[in-house]
Amino acid sequence: MLNIFQNIKGDKAIWAIAALLALFSFLPVYSASSNLVYVVGNGTPVGHLVKHAILLFLGFGIIYGVHKIPTHFFKGLSMIALPIVLVLLIFVLAQGTSGGGTNDSRWIRIPLVGFGFQPSNLAAVVLMIYVARYFSKVREIKITFKESILPLWLPVFLVVALILPANFSTAAIVFSMVMVLCFLGGYPMKYLLGIVGTGILFLSIFILTAKAFPDLFPNRVDTWMSRIDSFSNPDDTEGTYQIEKAKIAIATGGIMGKGAGKSVQKNFLPQSSSDFIYAIIVEEYGLIGGFVLMLFYLFLLFRIVVVANGCTSIFSKLLVLGVGLPIVFQALINMAVAVELFPVTGQNLPLVSSGGTSSWMTCLAIGIILSASNKSIVQESASDSDIDETNPLEILSGQL
Repeated sequence: MLNIFQNIKGDKAIWAIAALLALFSFLPVYSASSNLVYVVGNGTPVGHLVKHAILLFLGFGIIYGVHKIPTHFFKGLSMIALPIVLVLLIFVLAQGTSGGGTNDSRWIRIPLVGFGFQPSNLAAVVLMIYVARYFSKVREIKITFKESILPLWLPVFLVVALILPANFSTAAIVFSMVMVLCFLGGYPMKYLLGIVGTGILFLSIFILTAKAFPDLFPNRVDTWMSRIDSFSNPDDTEGTYQIEKAKIAIATGGIMGKGAGKSVQKNFLPQSSSDFIYAIIVEEYGLIGGFVLMLFYLFLLFRIVVVANGCTSIFSKLLVLGVGLPIVFQALINMAVAVELFPVTGQNLPLVSSGGTSSWMTCLAIGIILSASNKSIVQESASDSDIDETNPLEILSGQL
């Protein structure tokens, strides 16, 4: 055990944040899982806690293994992994409808172990690495839209298009993070605005097609629209049931909270151990607990920026920001949904909510960040560490 701790490298603050979030997660997951036991009739609280512990243990194994990999290895790995995730996304999309007749089948069941795997989460991480690799390759070349269509935008649009039918929120997050990464990588703004417009156009075509031919994507567009309508129409009590229960949980928690395990709304709030776990945390630990948890994610954001600033290559800088920013972005979206600042998205709270694939992919991203911060294995070429003063990312880095 001591040898393992001695071999832990990289940013110690990020290690500490990840460990503290994981340890804290046991309390709300154990408490909130009673909803699955007594309302849904699924398993026992101890069983859900043990499953959560196993998933986190495997996740930290991923962090430990990945953080030992030299950062520049991820360039080649992204080229190998991208075709694989495209095949997985196509396979999931081809599964068609699942329970209830809705096209929400996002999972690949892993035989024997009984866990589900969500390829869209892996695709998001792989795509960010791929985009970072692209900009590291063209850093000394004037970027033109025509020359970037095949190597950059074709993979981006393929991944987003394959995620979109079953998981709009993840597709939107992936597309938004790619836009941020392209801006930081120095991609011309006039082209980015055109890409955003093209994305909106294709989304509109997809929605119109799904409306005209409902058998293609049963109920998915209706689900998105109903969530947006419920968010914009407070009088829709049926559509806002989850939000109303979440707000009740937050309101009754007060400043100090009811105490660990004493939540009442966990018995009424669907997805209380995953999508809406933040509401249960505030109910049990109060606004103080919710605010402290938010500060942990903001401190993680600060350390991600610090690690990116300390990297000596464009690839490492973009890699850290590309896989790190979505973690914090997802956490803030989850919290915003709980307090009705954002429509329901189905995004988990990283390292805190119960769930396998999401936690593993968060751990994968953290491992990559730690690899970039591990100076003992960083192997950067001299040419790759030159600073381009015309690049927004490098201007930002120089000011930090």
